[in-house]
Amino acid sequence: MRDSNFWFYFIMIVVIGHFIAGFVYLIYKLSPRKKDKSEKDEQKRSD
Repeated sequence: MRDSNFWFYFIMIVVIGHFIAGFVYLIYKLSPRKKDKSEKDEQKRSD
């Protein structure tokens, strides 16, 4: 019974790490790209 805390903490670390990785991935995917910014600037200049 003494090892039950180890497995609880291990699973919780994996779950929390999964959430952190998911948020980092979302921030990465939702952040604007430098290429997108330069294309928008060129469109504004041509208008």
